[in-house]
Amino acid sequence: MPAAVEPGAEMTLGQLLALLTTAPEDRTGYDRSLFRHWIDADGDGCNTRREVLITEAVVPPTVGGGCSLIGGRWVSLYDGLILTDASRLDIDHVVALGEAWDSGASAWSADRRMRFANDMDVPWALIAVSAASNRSKSDEDPADWLPPDSDDLCPFVSAWIAVKVRWDLSVDQREREALSGIVTTCPSSRITLPLAP
Repeated sequence: MPAAVEPGAEMTLGQLLALLTTAPEDRTGYDRSLFRHWIDADGDGCNTRREVLITEAVVPPTVGGGCSLIGGRWVSLYDGLILTDASRLDIDHVVALGEAWDSGASAWSADRRMRFANDMDVPWALIAVSAASNRSKSDEDPADWLPPDSDDLCPFVSAWIAVKVRWDLSVDQREREALSGIVTTCPSSRITLPLAP
């Protein structure tokens, strides 16, 4: 997280965007396996994927043996679909792993990449969405993909910028221009940043 950010400070999206460095993207050497994800960080038998599903369910599932999820209901942020089958949901890294690599994670240690890929310390880094919407988004940044439902635009862009600031990732020029245009339409959006990861 940039040194200029005080943990616990509430900031507008414009203020947060101003903290981000602009740099070209570089995908050289990227492999998804370099980000170890869906670990069981607290040893309770539920990996990150299932922890997110449990946390974000609007109707909680029953948790069975081996952290199997029975029942439950979820609302997919990107497309508004209501889903009752956990297998139809993906857990989206709001800032995709490939995008993180392009934006500075290529220089990180394996441990830091693992912590990024399983970041449940904030509610906006990982979200449960329909598999179709997650695959539509893929590893695009907001210059190339935005949620189709305009009601989801400000929450998505808020999460995107907050993740980039939290993990001290850069933005490329097209991404910055796209974000700059969007944040002016989200004047009431604020993010309170936690301690650096």
